[in-house]
Amino acid sequence: METIKKTLRDSKAARWTALAVVAFTMLCGYYLSDVMAPLKPLLEKELLWNSAEYGFFTSAYGWFNVFLLMLLFGGIILDKMGVRFTGVMATAVMVTGTAIKYWAISTHVLDGHTLLGMKAQVVIAGLGFATFGVGVEVAGITVSKIIVKWFKGKEMALAMGLEMATARLGTALAMTTSIPIARALHGVSKPVLVCLIMLCIGMISFIVYTFMDKKLDKSISEAGVVESGDSEESFRLKDILYIIRNRGWWLIAILCVLFYSAVFPFIKYATDLMVNKFNVDQELAGLIPGLLPFGTILLTPLFGNLYDRKGKGASIMILGAILLIFVHAMYSIPFLKATPIAIILIIILGIGFSLVPSAMWPSVPKIIPEKQLGTAYGLIFLVQNVGLMLVPLLIGWVLDRFCITGTRMLDGAEVSSYNYTLPMIIFTALGILALIFALMLKAEDKKKGYGLELPNIKR
Repeated sequence: METIKKTLRDSKAARWTALAVVAFTMLCGYYLSDVMAPLKPLLEKELLWNSAEYGFFTSAYGWFNVFLLMLLFGGIILDKMGVRFTGVMATAVMVTGTAIKYWAISTHVLDGHTLLGMKAQVVIAGLGFATFGVGVEVAGITVSKIIVKWFKGKEMALAMGLEMATARLGTALAMTTSIPIARALHGVSKPVLVCLIMLCIGMISFIVYTFMDKKLDKSISEAGVVESGDSEESFRLKDILYIIRNRGWWLIAILCVLFYSAVFPFIKYATDLMVNKFNVDQELAGLIPGLLPFGTILLTPLFGNLYDRKGKGASIMILGAILLIFVHAMYSIPFLKATPIAIILIIILGIGFSLVPSAMWPSVPKIIPEKQLGTAYGLIFLVQNVGLMLVPLLIGWVLDRFCITGTRMLDGAEVSSYNYTLPMIIFTALGILALIFALMLKAEDKKKGYGLELPNIKR
């Protein structure tokens, strides 16, 4: 009987350490992604932005990813050049974009100037955020492929769940520390400066990972293991056609864009929702949506582990979509204004937000061969970014056009107050569409036999 030689990924300590290192990089990225969300009222007060300008700035995250197809190119670069090159490149782009964003909102050079018919400060800050968006999304694709590389046939959904939980910790920190940092350091730009420092540390962290990745490749080579799709040169451009002709891939991609468009843009406005609908104090309002990522930190790995051992991936996604619909529908009811209800709903949303990603991302390798995985994830992230770009823009426009109810005082300055019923109805509709596509995905799995309802761990 032939003895199977061990590789570095067969060491539990090695693969979990590799995961911890790259997950920390993503934590730093997600901190910057959401650091401005609790600061919307302060942006209106200090920088005189309105909701439409905030929506424009928030939508910038997806500009380059969507219009310049940067995530498609990022996925192809990943499949051609490998995780080390792509990851270092992505982290450098994150740092660059954050530096531009920080400069735009901290300098007075742009005061009084316009660009593209808008405040120059808003546009330049948006360009920085758009540059950062390319970096963090390509980093996310890269980390997904890294996890598949280390955990295939092992605890892959658990590993992806833990990585997502660590990244969500970045979101939680952003929601809970953003306003205190701005107050303590006397400026709305100061939380972004903290993010810039963290991202530099995150880039160093990924560079450390590259040495582990080299050791893994060496151990695979020495063991004589033939990787089914690990040869970067094996990817061909015509493989894109294979991916986009795959109905299962499309169902996951559309479910992804609908689900995330009902969560991430909601987070951008959730602090303002707590102030305007539930009359929560501005200083504390970020703490309530901050509970959402804390819930996912615990639950995403738990549901991922369930998927690894018991299966039921498609069913998990359906349940998550149902919870999403319930929460947004409850938030849209005008007379529900009790703060305890707001807290309970955020906790339920956290459960839904844990269920769908914990099953969705580990399901992609069951549908797409590994040699095309970087491009497949890149294309999914591209589709996702269409929603992450358009939905915040839509919500900002709707708030300014239909939802202003008057004004309120913030630190001695007058800012607009809003009725959030219509935005929450929009988020509910996105949840309903997500449920429809989750049901279609389960039907497609039954038809094609992808194994989405089967466990990930090979016995």
